[in-house]
Amino acid sequence: MRVVLGVSGGIAAYKACSLLRLFTESGHDVTVVPTAAALSFVGAPTWAALSGKPVSTDVWTDVHEVPHVRIGQQADVVVVAPATADLLAKAAHGLADDLLTNTLLTARCPVVLAPAMHTEMWHHPATRANVATLRERGVHVIDPAEGRLTGKDTGAGRLPDPDVLYAAVLAIVDAFPDAPPALDGASAREGAAGDVTPGASSAASGLWSGRKVVVSAGGTREPLDPVRYLGNRSSGKQGVAIARAAAARGAEVTLVAANVTLPAPDGVRVVAVGTTLELQEAMTAAAADADLVVMAAAPADFRPATMQASKIKKGDDGEGLRLELVENPDIVRGLVADRARRGTSRPLIVSFAAETGDSSGSVLDHARAKFARKGSDLQVTNEVGFDKAFGLDDNTVHLLLRGSDEVHTVGPASKDDVADAVLDAVEPLF
Repeated sequence: MRVVLGVSGGIAAYKACSLLRLFTESGHDVTVVPTAAALSFVGAPTWAALSGKPVSTDVWTDVHEVPHVRIGQQADVVVVAPATADLLAKAAHGLADDLLTNTLLTARCPVVLAPAMHTEMWHHPATRANVATLRERGVHVIDPAEGRLTGKDTGAGRLPDPDVLYAAVLAIVDAFPDAPPALDGASAREGAAGDVTPGASSAASGLWSGRKVVVSAGGTREPLDPVRYLGNRSSGKQGVAIARAAAARGAEVTLVAANVTLPAPDGVRVVAVGTTLELQEAMTAAAADADLVVMAAAPADFRPATMQASKIKKGDDGEGLRLELVENPDIVRGLVADRARRGTSRPLIVSFAAETGDSSGSVLDHARAKFARKGSDLQVTNEVGFDKAFGLDDNTVHLLLRGSDEVHTVGPASKDDVADAVLDAVEPLF
């Protein structure tokens, strides 16, 4: 794959070096096109050494080869990481005063922009308008992550980790159709998600286009006091991967994210929640007109009966702390019951079961019992533990389908591959 890696002038330019290595070590041909400002952070010799190609920022170098046109025309994907507020503004308004902005105008392949800037700049109305304009034209703008920024500040605006960007770019390229975008500026990748149209045959034929998909991800937190909470170790990676895969197939995707710090997939609407009751409310509302619900989040089974208004202090008697817990609602069973009350077969419901084996049964024994109780159409079971599933990039799952005794095992595989396997299993149900 021929990759153009654009780098604009932000402190996060150093992360682009790791992204470049991920592409080159996987055998991709990478041309780095930095802006002049980017070279103030990472010099041209570094880009040339890592890519194995000469580096230029202007349109006058090797002008006989017309690089300002050729580079974009020959690319399979153009990625700009980091994309500063200035770069976004230039791209949105079609300005072309250097080699990178010229390349953005000539590219007829997927264009992926990964913004990185201070939180106030990201939330500024001008930046939001520029992002909206770019997305309307079919450009993939990946929301920045939240975390430590320049200096002591934290917030939204951090460049996502290189491995997250790498996976997102590969998914976008895989979903891109063979035909190039229309030259009049309209996107040839029309789909309900607004940014991505699927490349798979089932999606290209319209199976996923326009379908409303709701995915939950992450782990809920039940507050004990203003400082502490009961929770679990779910990172949300699998749910985010499913949301990304559904959007790539052309679905209109809502991601209900419980304490997830990962960047939102391109073109996906995000609803942030904290507790299990908040997750239940958001899922119930979003599922009302959905075609598919994937409950990949890990809601807490119990919550404190009361939350203390102030921090719980240690006592001097050494007796410890006793907590009264109450059971949280079963969100999947509630969604199944709501569907039954409406007398409809939609939405299709996919449940997740994180299980451990014990003296009373194996992982699959417990999974089958849970599947029977919940009433979902498909259950994804994964074995969890201190070194399994949670937070890792790979996963092994067992798929149980309503009305079938067969168990389909997927993995060990990446969570993106697991996501595709889950959606493949759903397709016959449509």
